[in-house]
Amino acid sequence: MLVDAGLSRRELRRRLAAIGEEFDRIDAVLISHEHSDHVSGLPVVAKTLRVPVFLTKLAAAAIDWNGCDPRIETFQAGARIVIGDLEIDTFTIPHDAADPVAFCFRCDGLKAGLVTDLGYIPDSIRFHLRSVDLLLLESNHDIDMLKVGPYPWSVKQRVMSRIGHLSNDAVADFIRLDLDAAVRTLVLGHLSEHNNHPEIARLSANQALAARGLLTRLVIAGHREPTETFQL
Repeated sequence: MLVDAGLSRRELRRRLAAIGEEFDRIDAVLISHEHSDHVSGLPVVAKTLRVPVFLTKLAAAAIDWNGCDPRIETFQAGARIVIGDLEIDTFTIPHDAADPVAFCFRCDGLKAGLVTDLGYIPDSIRFHLRSVDLLLLESNHDIDMLKVGPYPWSVKQRVMSRIGHLSNDAVADFIRLDLDAAVRTLVLGHLSEHNNHPEIARLSANQALAARGLLTRLVIAGHREPTETFQL
């Protein structure tokens, strides 16, 4: 299953091949929201594969399908959906999109969370992230880098808002106060190329993990190449 489709078909094929997977073996696509970095490749992917695309009605309506007639399967945020062997909990996130959601995946007694594109972490999300074995969480920006970075002030305000993106500091606070001790691997993703640096995000998160005394493994996801394959 592919979660979001912001890459071109060619780049998606390349990255899947790098981890020993094949593009043509994708059975379904799951979409979190309609922003271009998450769906720009979706019309071509959906047209090529002809597999179901799972997303909310509002997200589906907000996407320019470019003449593609996809096999859409809609769900309501908060619903649990089943795709193959996976049970997927969907839940609303605070972001400036039509109906943005994040996901927790369950299979064989294991649980993985995928949460990006949110301005803060409300109690509802903290609840969903209990007892996860692996968590991919956004650590989008360093606040000081964002403030002096190249974005217009209006965009900086949007990124820092409660419907924007998580900062390294916000992630560190979550780790210190609320990260479930069951999390064996924490992957930080969706880092801004202009307003963050992998080592700054790593240092901030490692300090928070050390303050908790957690032995959680920390991985920083890059932009250009796939991470390692995680086995739970």
